[in-house]
Amino acid sequence: MGLSVWAIMAIVCNSLVGILILILFVILYKACKVPSRQEKVPVVTSEPEEKKSGKKYLLTVACS
Repeated sequence: MGLSVWAIMAIVCNSLVGILILILFVILYKACKVPSRQEKVPVVTSEPEEKKSGKKYLLTVACS
């Protein structure tokens, strides 16, 4: 006994949804990939240069 038309349509629709979810995860993985080398950005403060005891840096991270 074969599958009905509705059962085949349900299998096809579920397969399409699965493929779309897989594509979504690939896009999210590539978009949120943390770079192996993080760039340092100096912090801007209102203090004069001679009062600073050392340099301060902020680390920037994508998709935290």
